[in-house]
Amino acid sequence: MIRTVCINFALKKSKTLKDGTAPVYLRLTVAGERVEFTTRRYIKSERWNADQQKMTGTNEEARVFNHYLKTLEQQVYDEHRKMMNANANICVEDLKNRLLGKEQKERQKMLIPIFKEHNKRLQLLIGKEYSQGTLTIFETTFRHVTEFIQWQYRKGDIDIKAVDHEFITSFDFYLRSECNCANNTTVKYVKNFKKIIRLCIAN
Repeated sequence: MIRTVCINFALKKSKTLKDGTAPVYLRLTVAGERVEFTTRRYIKSERWNADQQKMTGTNEEARVFNHYLKTLEQQVYDEHRKMMNANANICVEDLKNRLLGKEQKERQKMLIPIFKEHNKRLQLLIGKEYSQGTLTIFETTFRHVTEFIQWQYRKGDIDIKAVDHEFITSFDFYLRSECNCANNTTVKYVKNFKKIIRLCIAN
């Protein structure tokens, strides 16, 4: 899923210092989620052009100040492009951490190992809680999911955080168009996949 990033610079007047300067903050918005952090640049409010999001004036001070903001803006676009090229799930918090040089606290949790573990546990419960038919259905669902990820994303696995509404609707379309599944069969596979996603959420 392609997610654009919205960039805004804003003067944080609530953090005005005794010398009358206030910090300029960088605000990032991706898919409705927003984070902001300081640019480590301070300016007096009368020198800040809120509409153009830059320091007013044409002197050397203004030129250097505005060049720094433009450079920071370009860094955002560069990191965003890298994440897109890597087919990474573009989360605004991850983008912020990349810009600040912070490593992600949590490793990516991939979908396929979780699905495999589910089917493995289900197999051990055949004759106790589940039938062989149930396992067969989930194994078929697993095969469809792995083939769909390759078909849609040209990759062997996907971060569970990237499984969104678009993923589900595209998977539904894939089952109907590429696999020629009937409506009831498609609904059954999607329902089985929903169980896996609920398992991911629960954990």
